[in-house]
Amino acid sequence: MKIRAGFHLGYECIQPTPMLLVLNIHPSRRADLLSEQVLTFDRPIEAWAYTDSFGNACSRIVAPPGLTTISTSFEIYDTGQADVVPTEAVQHAIKDLPDEVLVFLLGSRYCDTDRLSDFAWETFSSTPLGWARVQAICDFVHNHITFDYQKADVLRTAHGGFTDKSGVCRDFAHLAMALCRCMNIPARYCTGYLGDIGVPADPNPMDFSAWFEVFLGGHWHTVDARHNTPRIGRILMATGRDATDVAMSTAFGPATLSRFEVITEEVP
Repeated sequence: MKIRAGFHLGYECIQPTPMLLVLNIHPSRRADLLSEQVLTFDRPIEAWAYTDSFGNACSRIVAPPGLTTISTSFEIYDTGQADVVPTEAVQHAIKDLPDEVLVFLLGSRYCDTDRLSDFAWETFSSTPLGWARVQAICDFVHNHITFDYQKADVLRTAHGGFTDKSGVCRDFAHLAMALCRCMNIPARYCTGYLGDIGVPADPNPMDFSAWFEVFLGGHWHTVDARHNTPRIGRILMATGRDATDVAMSTAFGPATLSRFEVITEEVP
């Protein structure tokens, strides 16, 4: 299938403000593009492209005072197949993990594993190793947290989601990732587009989506604790330790997000 995706973001700055942007699709999806995917600005701005330490395609700008609108629009090929469920994927012993995967076992800004470790071992140590354990964690998180846009909180950690029992997609991902890491399963955060393809339309405004991946059987596998069911049409933008590493924008100065429009839809 073809998917049309893009966004319009508006930032208000009171002074020249350096910004880091993680708004391009992931390099692993570039081969699927059916049209060019570039960031455009509604005023003359120089942008520098760079690749971060996680392999994400990022940009640097200095936003001038006033309103700056950043946009992109593209079409991309997708198989139209739902997420693979690797029921036979095995869990590696830590000594057998690749060096570059080890960082995704550690606690991070939003995945405060030290506060969840005891609960994780008490709750999930009796589950089978591998995918069955990941699924048990996702089942718990999916039932434990209630999705509520009004309860979004950029300061909420995995433990905060555990205690608040409410949040948005990033809170589901952070809690499930932290619990996986507590159980010695490498887990990394993902951000990207996920439209209402093959499911009833969500009446809420379209947004970027958060999910995560686990490293089992020598590969990274997609996991979604919020929906807890395979979905069609994910378009990956970036991966990292948690939401800190893949924030759509990081401003080094005052910057107010005044416009936010995201589109993801199947092309008839």
